[in-house]
Amino acid sequence: MKYVVLVSHGTFAPGLKSVLAMLAGGEREDVISVGLEDGMSADQFAEKFQDAIGCIKAEDEIILLGDIIGGSPMTNALEQISKKGLEGQTIVFGGMNLAMALTATLMKDDVDKDLLKDALISEAQNAIKEFVLESSDDEEDDI
Repeated sequence: MKYVVLVSHGTFAPGLKSVLAMLAGGEREDVISVGLEDGMSADQFAEKFQDAIGCIKAEDEIILLGDIIGGSPMTNALEQISKKGLEGQTIVFGGMNLAMALTATLMKDDVDKDLLKDALISEAQNAIKEFVLESSDDEEDDI
């Protein structure tokens, strides 16, 4: 099985998992999320992460999405993945957003790893745009 694993500071990863359940068809066993909660130590996060990925086996694959490259959640997650011997079947991305997570969840089983990597980067980049509001000077406000 291919798993999408979300890690973040605070509740970003669990919140993103909740949104994925809305958009990608309910609670999914192939999406795992762990957040580094306020006041939680790195050891506590590592233990929580280790428990969360306990179902992942040697023949499975992981798409690890983290909020910040080099942040504690991602570095601790990678350490636990390495301890479990899963680094060879793990691809890792930082700067996760909804577009990236949704693409990973929906495409992971239908495309090869290289195409998935390209799609994740493309979707994440294309999701970032400035939305410009234009005011209408021609209309007068009625008071």
